Amino acid sequence: MYKVMAVEILDGYRVALLFNDGTRGTVDLSNLAGHGVFAFWKDYGEFRKVKVGSTGELVWENQVDLCPDSLYLKATGKKPEDVFPVLKHQPAHA
Repeated sequence: MYKVMAVEILDGYRVALLFNDGTRGTVDLSNLAGHGVFAFWKDYGEFRKVKVGSTGELVWENQVDLCPDSLYLKATGKKPEDVFPVLKHQPAHA
């Protein structure tokens, strides 16, 4: 499992991330801003209040969090089976 170790807010609802394996990447979260549970991000000041949670997730004032593994995939452009090799060997079920 990957963990976010550090987060830096960038312009346009983007974040620069450092992961526990040393990987760095940028993730654009602008498509989430203002929608559903992310409605409070309409106020960009609220978006800027992001913190790294106890399990390496991104957290906003206990309102919402984002999974570090999904952030890792977005930051690296990798597919789940690239990061979790066991997924390559799972039999397909109908």
